[in-house]
Amino acid sequence: MSQINKVVLAYSGGLDTSVAIKWIQENYDCEVIAMIGDVGQQEDVEAIKKKAYNTGASKVYVENLQEEFVTDYIYPAIKANAMYEGKYLLGTAICRPLLGKKMVEIAQKEGADGIAHGCTGKGNDQVRFEMAVKALAPELKIIAPWREWDIKSREDAVEYAKYYNISVPVTKEKPYSIDRNLFHSSYEGGILEDPTYEPDEDMFIMTTSPEKAVDTPEYVEFEFENGIPTKINGEILEPIELMEKLNEIGGKHGVGRVDIVENRLLGMKSRGVYETPGGTLLYHAKKELEYLTLDKDTMHFKELVSSKYSELVYNGLWFSSLKKALDAFVDKTQQNLTGKVKLKLYKGNIEISERKAPYSLYREDLATFEEDEVYNQKDAEGFINIFGLTLTTEGMIQRNQN
Repeated sequence: MSQINKVVLAYSGGLDTSVAIKWIQENYDCEVIAMIGDVGQQEDVEAIKKKAYNTGASKVYVENLQEEFVTDYIYPAIKANAMYEGKYLLGTAICRPLLGKKMVEIAQKEGADGIAHGCTGKGNDQVRFEMAVKALAPELKIIAPWREWDIKSREDAVEYAKYYNISVPVTKEKPYSIDRNLFHSSYEGGILEDPTYEPDEDMFIMTTSPEKAVDTPEYVEFEFENGIPTKINGEILEPIELMEKLNEIGGKHGVGRVDIVENRLLGMKSRGVYETPGGTLLYHAKKELEYLTLDKDTMHFKELVSSKYSELVYNGLWFSSLKKALDAFVDKTQQNLTGKVKLKLYKGNIEISERKAPYSLYREDLATFEEDEVYNQKDAEGFINIFGLTLTTEGMIQRNQN
């Protein structure tokens, strides 16, 4: 092993990072600084900080990243309509680059030689953390205990923690992992690895089941300026308040649950269960404005961009040149994305109630089937003849061959 004197560890207080401090100290004989990123996981960060010190961290940073997470990561993803494989709103994938960025800043401030994380060697998060480091500070070394130690499973990690009297939040009886932030909650591992298993209702922490949701529909009005949400139900809300409000509303109506067997970057399929109540509402409302304001060619091309954008983010390439270029395109498409959208929520369902925008390309006088003075329907004949010229030529040739 190369000599490392000081590392910054992304610390959550969970099973993997709880045992990582002790393991790194034993195997690298180096100082471990813990970084706790508060991204809205609603945990007692002071208790986690105390636990990090008790486990052996020489210093602990507690970073409140919630507002930056919303403005610089959630909003760009929403503007891009980022959704991986048609289901996943990338709540974990958009958070890891932010944590990686903050770890680099602390490492540079502390004069650390490297960073460390508790991600497994099978998951996507190891890539996301390390791509951020490679993009922002390629000179830093990386310690990934799961790729090095003899611990082969979460059960082994629990035994390791018990041996060193390290308290952990999971047991062998309930080993699935939970990752929560201001945007979503994700669940994986353990019994969820069986794709035939229907999750227990008590697993979910952000949403009520649609069956138990309130029996009265609720209308929610969004106002956007240049693709950014500014008001909910006429009230101006700061970014954190806005996400918390939408999570409350969406969760109450059972909105935002996803169960997906997704294709991981490393080539295997993995099952993930996600809750993204507020993000799901934002996604639907903002996209509805695009139906009004984007021309056909731009909208269709943006669908291609959204797919590629989602793949890049999922794969940990948030700081890549291509992703930055796609952001520039997305921002251009959002220049006229200003307006209001009203959604109707009822037992897990989202319906569009109203939409209007000052730069709307929709015109009733063009769309109407009634008499109008704008569109001459006879013009369609010439258009169809030219549009179908290739098919007409191919049809004539095929007929002559027969």
